[in-house]
Amino acid sequence: METTKIKAPKKIWSPLKKISFRFFFSYFSLFIIFQNNTTYPFYKHVEELFNKVLYKIIPTIGETILGISYTIRTGPNGSGDTTYDYVLLFTIFIISILACIIWSLLDRKRKHYKKMYYWLTVAIRFYIGLMLINYGMWKLIKLQFGYPSMQTLTQTFGESSPMRLAWTFLGFSKGYNIFMGLAEVAAVFLLFRRTLAFGLIITLATTANVMAVNYFYDVPVKITSTHLVMMTLFLLAYNFKELCDFFFFKKPVKLSIIAKPKVAKIPKIIFLVLKILIIVNIGFGFYSTKQYQDRSLEGVNDTRIKGFYEVKSFVVNKDTISRESRSGIKKWKYLFLKYKRFAMVKDYNNKGKWYKLKVDSLQNKFTLEDYRDSLKKYDLRFEKKDSIFHIRGNFQKDTLSIKLIRTEEFRKKFLLTNRGFHWINERPLNR
Repeated sequence: METTKIKAPKKIWSPLKKISFRFFFSYFSLFIIFQNNTTYPFYKHVEELFNKVLYKIIPTIGETILGISYTIRTGPNGSGDTTYDYVLLFTIFIISILACIIWSLLDRKRKHYKKMYYWLTVAIRFYIGLMLINYGMWKLIKLQFGYPSMQTLTQTFGESSPMRLAWTFLGFSKGYNIFMGLAEVAAVFLLFRRTLAFGLIITLATTANVMAVNYFYDVPVKITSTHLVMMTLFLLAYNFKELCDFFFFKKPVKLSIIAKPKVAKIPKIIFLVLKILIIVNIGFGFYSTKQYQDRSLEGVNDTRIKGFYEVKSFVVNKDTISRESRSGIKKWKYLFLKYKRFAMVKDYNNKGKWYKLKVDSLQNKFTLEDYRDSLKKYDLRFEKKDSIFHIRGNFQKDTLSIKLIRTEEFRKKFLLTNRGFHWINERPLNR
């Protein structure tokens, strides 16, 4: 199978092809503009301007046209499948149909849309490519799927959401993260027309897998992942017949490169600057993401208290409690001190809660402050006696005395994270 540049034949498009193009041009353009997810370099500020308008219009459409009775929340919250997102998608779909109808009525004599098709493919190629490169780099440094946390390792499978189960599976192995990351970074082939067909075959497998995980593990990025697959198929359609002949009928074929239309002479320096800006943006995004990861996951300063703790006794106001004190303090089950700025406590119900952490190493003290209510704060002093850590202090008006056993590297305590790799397995360890 060869890739060669073939001049686009000067033939007239069929009515169906022209109508289809008008719809997809409208639909994909609007989707990329309004659901860009800051994929394009320096697009963030443009997206913010659009959102100021959309955050007012879209909820109104949901309430008046679709009859949605509950409040439609706007703004990012980690989910890409909110009611707002689906109403926006509905709006884009309806506008695209109307645009297609009006466009078809006003532009019936047009023979083809080769120039517009080319620029649409450029927009789609860079949208898919830059997004996957970004996600791929996150995987290479294990930022998207972290190692199983203390919270995950101390909860049962039944308490885990499908998404958390998927995140645990994907985050368990650094090697698998590198494999996934390289597959997604291979979307760089989409940025060049000569390697487009090769890149699309890899990208179709990658995006289809991502979409499957999102659907079958209820990950709230279904809209974006579905559209990445749709856009990939749209680009592949250019060589659909040739690919079918090659893969299914074993015929020798030549793949054609999407013809670049003649445009007014633009200095090459402009294209060079644009390419450099894209590369710089990708590099800066990778660097800033890594810096953020290093800052947020910076280890606790005092290594004497760093570790995973199991609570052996929990005394409130001189009363040993097994569940909850009279004043409403729930017995701790686990305490996790690893990071510099935050810590986790799990209560007897195995419910975890994060607190702001401040350590005073000179006084052997630390505080745990509720993120939502600064008045709810544990003021604690620690000391070690043999293998037991003893924590004493106050929570508001109550006095506390807690005895704990510490494991410095908590992952060594669990089979999942200490099993390791084995070339030879005399029997499967599946439990």
